[in-house]
Amino acid sequence: MTEDIVTTSEAETEAAGKRLAERLPGGSIVLLFGELGAGKTRFVRGLAGGCGLDPNEVTSPTFTLVQSYRGPKTLHHVDLYRLSAAEADELGLEEMAADLNAVVAIEWAERLPRAFPGAIEVRIEDLGEEKRRIEIRE
Repeated sequence: MTEDIVTTSEAETEAAGKRLAERLPGGSIVLLFGELGAGKTRFVRGLAGGCGLDPNEVTSPTFTLVQSYRGPKTLHHVDLYRLSAAEADELGLEEMAADLNAVVAIEWAERLPRAFPGAIEVRIEDLGEEKRRIEIRE
């Protein structure tokens, strides 16, 4: 199933992430693709809200690589921007996804060394100003 959404504000981008998270079972992996500044972290803030977490707690994990937010449903937020495929392979992503009370959101997923069968792909395209095209493939 593919869903195409056009958002016109950061709040709408966040709301799209929240709607997705509300229907995801634990153990889900969300792969995020998009250029720098496209809105990936904003979308992940929405995922946090849909997991019952405070979206305002979510920051980009570019330097920490992985941030975990625990609550009704855990969100592991991963940023592969600065990693090679081999380095990404050492993060233990499979173990994170094995947690049936967690959702794993991976920014810069094109840097993954291999595919994750059953993962949800989210492609975010900056259309200028605050407008974004979000394609969700489940």
